[in-house]
Amino acid sequence: MLTDPASHDVVVVLALGLAVALGAAVQSAVGFGLAVVAAPFVVLADPALMPGSLLVCGFVLPLWELMRHQRDVDRRILAGAYGMRLALTPVGAALVVWSGPREIALVVGVMILLVVGVSITPLSVRATVPNALAAGAVTGVAGTAASIGGPFLAMVLQHERPERVRSTLAAFFVLGSTTSLVALAVAGELTVGQVGAGLLWVPFLALGVWLGRPLRLLVSRERMRQAVLTFCTIASVVVILRAGLG
Repeated sequence: MLTDPASHDVVVVLALGLAVALGAAVQSAVGFGLAVVAAPFVVLADPALMPGSLLVCGFVLPLWELMRHQRDVDRRILAGAYGMRLALTPVGAALVVWSGPREIALVVGVMILLVVGVSITPLSVRATVPNALAAGAVTGVAGTAASIGGPFLAMVLQHERPERVRSTLAAFFVLGSTTSLVALAVAGELTVGQVGAGLLWVPFLALGVWLGRPLRLLVSRERMRQAVLTFCTIASVVVILRAGLG
């Protein structure tokens, strides 16, 4: 169930909407990046908004992609990844309650760097069901505890068409964000203030989608892979910094 809201400065929340818009523009172009871009700003300005506020955005934003490109979803990869995310989400929620996201953020950051390292070696990650299962398992913990789960499945999809990457990630985010929000609510770690901020940022999400439209035209298959690797690296730095900042 939702806990009592923390006191949040409305001006700060609205200002954070600009970071959310920028993250939405990036995600609109490459398929993920909302939390990667926005999370550090939210953590620095009002950490009590994490992770629920961005999980709300992580549910709303991908709906736009799904409404237009449902046919591009790789349902085989989606089923494997989401099944494992669903199974491991309670672990992520438990870690938020017992350990807090700080320790998890550090582990997640190191894991993302390892995945990027493997990707640029001859042992390149491919879109297979076993890889999707592994990505889903990690995301069940990382996506719930640190609100950053996209990089893991994005690495699995990095060699696919941009349309397939964006659509499959969108479906995964809608399902995964819903699961994580429910798990956090049951654990008593989701506040009314977090949900309210997430809903307040919906217009900023729309702005980000509009800003991201011209970027989509510039993203070829190779550029998509480069963007995925770049933002996965950024994601790792972000979560490690979050761990250090506490």
